[in-house]
Order: sequence, then C-alpha cells, then structure tokens
Amino acid sequence: MGMTLVEKILAKAAGVEKVSPGEIIIAKVDIAMSHDTTTPLAIKPFFEIAERVFNENKVVIFFDHVVPPANIRSAILHKKIRDFIEKAGIKNVHMEGVCHQVLAEKYVKPGDIVIGADSHTCTHGALGAFATGVGSTDIATVYALGKIWLRVPETYRMNILGKLKRGVYAKDVILNIIGYIGADGAVYKSIEFHGDLIKEFSVSSRLTLTNMVIEMSAMNGIIEADEKTLDYIGRKGTIFHSDKDAEYEEVFDFEMNDLEPQVAKPHSVDNVTDISEVEGLEIDQAFIGTCTNGRVEDIRIATQILDGHKVKEGVRLIVTPASNRVYLECLRKGYIEKLLRAGAIVTNPGCGPCLGRHQGVLAPNEVAISTSNRNFMGRMGSPEAKIYLASPATVAASAVEGKIADPRRYL
Repeated sequence: MGMTLVEKILAKAAGVEKVSPGEIIIAKVDIAMSHDTTTPLAIKPFFEIAERVFNENKVVIFFDHVVPPANIRSAILHKKIRDFIEKAGIKNVHMEGVCHQVLAEKYVKPGDIVIGADSHTCTHGALGAFATGVGSTDIATVYALGKIWLRVPETYRMNILGKLKRGVYAKDVILNIIGYIGADGAVYKSIEFHGDLIKEFSVSSRLTLTNMVIEMSAMNGIIEADEKTLDYIGRKGTIFHSDKDAEYEEVFDFEMNDLEPQVAKPHSVDNVTDISEVEGLEIDQAFIGTCTNGRVEDIRIATQILDGHKVKEGVRLIVTPASNRVYLECLRKGYIEKLLRAGAIVTNPGCGPCLGRHQGVLAPNEVAISTSNRNFMGRMGSPEAKIYLASPATVAASAVEGKIADPRRYL
C-alpha cells in the first residue's frame, strides 16, 4: 500500500521509509513559529530546557496580534518577548503583518514541517507543506530541540469538482465543506484537497481553503505543490505526490457547480447557509482581512465592488491587509485609495480586529460580517455581539448596503 502526501512528508522528517496512520514519530522541524499572544507562555518552559534556540534560521517570532500595542498590558508583554528574543538568540523577528501570511511569503517551502503556536498554522498546507498548530509549551520544546512527536493522522481526501459561478469564491467553498463535515467532523485528520477546481485556484485561494480546516477540527490541510506554488513563493522545495494506491480513511466528492455565496451564522463556523437565507440582515461593521482573506486577491475583489459606491452611513468598513507586501501592492494598484474614497478604514497589517483586541472591537448587540475564520461568541469583542462569516465580495457588498447582501449584483 502506498502513502499519502502527508505520510511521505512525515516519513522524510522522521528519517524512515514509511509511516502509517496512528504511528507515533519524532519529526525534525523546518520552521517553528509563535507570536505575541503565544510566545509569553513559552518563555519559562524554554529556559528550563535550553539557553538558545536549536537553529536561529528556523525559528520565527511575530508581533501581529496586538500591534502596535493597544494598551499597557500589551506593551509589557511585547517587552517581555523582545527580552526573550535577545536572550534566546532569535534572529527572525517580524512586525509586518499576520504571521501566516508572512511565513508564506518568506519562509515556507513544499515538503517542510511547519509547527506554529497558533491553530491556523494549517494555512501553509496550501504550499505543499505539513503544517499544524500546537500549544505554547510544545513550541518551547521545539524551539529548544528542533523536533516534535506527532501521531501520524488518518487522511480524508476531498475532491473539489466543477466550476464556480460568478460571485462565488474559495471562501464559499470551504464554508460549504465545513457546514457539511461539521465543527468536529474531522478530528485530528489530514485533509488532502484534489480536483480540477483546486488546480484552477490561485495560491491565495488555496491558502483560504487550508486555513480553515481547523474549523472542522482537522490536524492539517494540504494541497500538492505545483508551478503556481513555486511562482508564489519564489523558492524551491521538495514536492511530494500521493501514491495512486494511497489509503484514505474516507473520500469525499464535492460538486461546486451550483454553489451559491455562503454565510456562516453565529456562533459556530459550521452553521452555514446560502446567502438568500440571511440577506437583508442589518449590520454595524464589515471587516475584510485576516490570514483567511487579507491578500491582494481578496482586496482586489472587494475594491471592484466598492469602486463607485460608498459605505452605507452608520456602517464601519475595516480593511486590514495581511502583510506589508500585500499593503504595498494594493497601494501600487490603487486599491487603497479607492477603498478610502469609498469610506473604508484601512489599518496597518495585523490580526487585531479578527480576535477583538483592537482596531475594530464590537459593542454589545452589534452585528458584524467578516472575512475571518471564526465567529465564536466574543471573538471580535462583546459576547453579546453577532458575527457572520463570508467572502470578501459578500462583505464588501454588505458594507455598501448596510445589510448582508448578495455580491453578484455588483459583479
């Protein structure tokens, strides 16, 4: 019996010829990452193991969740992290956007083992890497030793078929899949995406898919790397392919020809419906950004809808590019100016509004529509607020109308 894509990557990292689901391995780590929310809890356990990180080229720390610091407490934590960075010999430090976007731009290669102290580290599977999130004490061990124990996951193969209608995007695809599988329908599974639609998708769209596999409790998501991948990252890596006789725990075929724009209703990501079921619901805030949908492609789509329109009076539209690189490209293309003229607030790159830390916190009883990956109670501020998840196109159209709106009218 052959091996899946993830099994091949894990076997290489473990230094063995073959691994099987359920097997416990010790894998060498290529990239280890934490940010300003998860790093502080890793500091004490790290120094109980080592004085310096295992490899200064393979450890990356980000200031992205509350940047610049929004309050004294955040500023103190940032100082604590900077002290740790100096003492532990960490050289790769960034304050230029969301960790997952910058990792994709500057570090991750096909075939890598990427371990991050953030649940959405699974994003990097779109680049043909094995990427998964761990806790702060786990990342402390990785920083010290450069390796991690893993249980080899069973794999779900998902064949994404058909052609998307106008106004339907990768975000709609993954929301539809999560709605079908359920929030706990893929616990500790590897999600391997295949199909003609995946091949057609840009790397930005693929990153949206793998970013959200954690919302069905998967361990990781992965897509075979191709020329699009290498063009996007500008780096070489080891490209693996699943064997034709690889064994999958389950195979799903998702036909997307008739898919409508999707919306996840409060307070669960798998509470997904067609837009017609929620259209017309009034909103207070619209948010475009995050590691899910803060790339150039996403901002371009939103700008196309907003160009020539104004954000509805009484509605806040917040746009947060995922990285400085994204921001600069959007500036060059004129997107930022058009967004500002439409009435949007454009923030510095980071995670702030997504998790309700700053730059867009919701008050009680407010309603937001967001391109982020989670709509849990209290996620963006008050636990009495409501969050709806959708594509950048749907969020932009909703900002224009002041209520959840079908983007196809604007395309």
